[in-house]
Amino acid sequence: MSTRLDDELRRLVSAGVLRQYQADALRDAAEADFSPRPPEPAGTANAETRSPRTPPVVTHASALIEVLGYLGGALLLGAVALLTLANWGEMSRAARISTGGSAAVILLGTAVVLALLQRRDQLSSALASLGCCVAGFATYVAIEGEAGRVIGVAVALALAAVGLWWLAGSSLLVATFAVLGVGVLVITSDLLTPDSGTATNSAGIAGTGFILVAFVMAMLGLVRDQVTAWSLAGAAMFSSSICWLIQERGEIMALAVGTAGPAALLVAYSRRHASAYAVVGCSILLVIWPTALYQLTDNMAGVAVGLVIASAALLVAVLIMTRHQRRLTE
Repeated sequence: MSTRLDDELRRLVSAGVLRQYQADALRDAAEADFSPRPPEPAGTANAETRSPRTPPVVTHASALIEVLGYLGGALLLGAVALLTLANWGEMSRAARISTGGSAAVILLGTAVVLALLQRRDQLSSALASLGCCVAGFATYVAIEGEAGRVIGVAVALALAAVGLWWLAGSSLLVATFAVLGVGVLVITSDLLTPDSGTATNSAGIAGTGFILVAFVMAMLGLVRDQVTAWSLAGAAMFSSSICWLIQERGEIMALAVGTAGPAALLVAYSRRHASAYAVVGCSILLVIWPTALYQLTDNMAGVAVGLVIASAALLVAVLIMTRHQRRLTE
C-alpha cells in the first residue's frame, strides 16, 4: 500500500498538483495512521474504558427504587402515627409496644440490609434516622414515666450514634440533632427542674443545654457533612437564644448567644462559601436581635431606629471593604 501511495504522490508532484514538501507530509501522516500503536499502560485507559456510560434505563430504574424506598418509609411512619393518634386510648400497652417496636425493626432492618449490600447509602441513612426516632418512642412506651422518657432518648441517641459512625449520612445528623434537642428538654423538665419551679425559671438550663448541643454538632462537622452539621449547630444556638428569651432577665444572654452563633456561621461562610451558613446566621440575627431588644427596652420604635442604624453601618462597612479589596486587586 505504501508503494502505491508513493507512486501516486510522485505523479501528483510531477503534474504540479503538489509540492514535494506537501507530498512528504502526506506520506508521513499516512505512515503514522497505519503504524501499530503501543499498548497503553495500566491506569491510562481513556474515559470510556474507565467509566462506561450507564444506560439511561438503568439510571431511571435506580432513581425509581430510591423514590419507592423513601415512600415506603414515609408511609410506614404515617401508618404508625395514625394508629397512635386514632386508637391510642383504646390500644393496650402490649399493642402500643408491638406497634412501635415493629415499625422500628422494619425501618432499622431495611437500613441495615441496604448498608450490608452497599447500596442506596442515602436511603439507608434516611431509614435509619427514622428508625432511631421510632425506637426511642417505642422504648418510652414500654417503660413509661420519667424513666421511660430518659431511657427512650438514650436508646435513640445510641442508635443514631451507631448509624452516624457506620453510614455517615446527612439525615442521621438531623436525627442526632433532633434527639439531642428532645434530650435537653427531657432532662431539663424531668431531672433538673424542681417541682416548685416554673418554665421561665428553668428555661436558662435548657438554653445552656442547647449550647452543648451546638458544640457537639460543631465537632461532628469535623468528621461528617460539615455544612449540615454546622448549620444544625447554628439552629441549636438559635434554640438556646429562644430559651434565654423565656428565662427571666435572660435577654442579655439571648443577645450574646444569638450573636456568637451567627458570627461563627458568617466566618465559616467567608471561608467555605456555603450559602446555608449565611442563611442560618442571618435568620438568627433577624429574629433574636429585634425580639431581645424589644424585651429590654419595651420600645418598638426605638428598636426599629436602632436596627436601621446598625444596618446602615454594616452596609457602609461592606462598601468600604469592597472598595479596599478592589484597590488591592488592581
